[in-house]
Amino acid sequence: MKVYLNPEINLWAEICQRPAFEQKDLDAQVFDLMDQVRLEGDAAVKRLSKRFDGVALESLLIPDEAFSKAEKALPEALKGAIRQAAANIERFHAAQLRPEEVVETMPGVRCWRKSVGIQKVGLYIPGGTAPLFSTVLMLGIPAKLAGCKEVLLCSPPNAAGELHPAILYAASVCGIRQVYAVGGVQAIAAMTYGTETIPQVDKLFGPGNQYVTAAKQLAQRSGVAIDMPAGPSEVAIFADETADPAFIAADLLSQAEHGADSQVLLVTNSEQQLEQVQAALEAQLQRLPRLQAAAGALANSRMVYLPTADQALELLNAYAPEHLILNCRDAATLAGRLQQAGSVFIGAYSCESAGDYASGTNHTLPTNGYARAYSGVSVDSFVKKITFQELSAEGARLLAPTVELMAAAEQLDAHRYAMQLRREKAEAAL
Repeated sequence: MKVYLNPEINLWAEICQRPAFEQKDLDAQVFDLMDQVRLEGDAAVKRLSKRFDGVALESLLIPDEAFSKAEKALPEALKGAIRQAAANIERFHAAQLRPEEVVETMPGVRCWRKSVGIQKVGLYIPGGTAPLFSTVLMLGIPAKLAGCKEVLLCSPPNAAGELHPAILYAASVCGIRQVYAVGGVQAIAAMTYGTETIPQVDKLFGPGNQYVTAAKQLAQRSGVAIDMPAGPSEVAIFADETADPAFIAADLLSQAEHGADSQVLLVTNSEQQLEQVQAALEAQLQRLPRLQAAAGALANSRMVYLPTADQALELLNAYAPEHLILNCRDAATLAGRLQQAGSVFIGAYSCESAGDYASGTNHTLPTNGYARAYSGVSVDSFVKKITFQELSAEGARLLAPTVELMAAAEQLDAHRYAMQLRREKAEAAL
């Protein structure tokens, strides 16, 4: 990790920079792959799955019997953990369902909103280097609570064309049976355009590598909404002298092991922590099965010493991290001053792993600085809000002068006349 000691503010942009890749070339590659699926449907999906995943697929849809087989294959302890995580996630997300209030903006003019579940949603679950079955819960549960009528799931298969049993079990817990053994760009393309087997969806959800992210952004151009332009995962940590260096190193590595394109950032007001965390990183790194991925991510990452907590918060707000851990004294107070982060973990015992799996909050979060403008996934992500208004004759009479004057000023006479007619009728009835 590159170390910055009390860097001048003109270096902060460099510190906040994420790992870069050539977007133009990437978009061209992804567009070509997506176009193949658009034109050829299932045939292109199977061809690309053979090319990229090394699997010859006969059928894209996972059969019903695979779900019961998956349930039998999983240890009872893991199934119990998945059910507990699901219960916590559902409890937190169910609290987001709120009745909409009818507002009378003036006598006779009533306005309100209604949340309606998006009809067809597609969930993408990474499964190449790690089977992220936890993401099934994070997306499937709010989709169910929102009332989405059709929820389908795509995830890359193994060489035998099968999905990890934990992914299938988590899908069952969420009530999802429309599961396809398809990953990568071809999965996003199939859900964007529809194929003979995989339906077209209205909105796409789920994290992925840079190719999947580019595919989702291209899907938007075809009229399919996406959750957010998320990319490789990241964590930022603020730690003072009270933090346990082993905790900090473990939290940094828990993100770094996602892949070499991930990034971690440590900001501290204790120079001693820099040395202690570096030593803890070396010791813990050697124990990781995913050592190479974690080491690659650390090479793209930074440690920063700033003298005060105020400066640290200013830098962290500028970075706008996906995950932010505050492992310091007065962590709750400092958390209240944050403006830019996807999800915040307060105090020494609030490791990011808790939120990734089972505390209840959602782990599908904005990366790459998008926390400046985007929220993480919630029930709201799976609904559209329809507004309603109802005017009585009295309401139309009272509101008409305002509408007529504004429409006339914009030189939209038909707008003015539609209101005028109703005003005149209402006045005649008095």
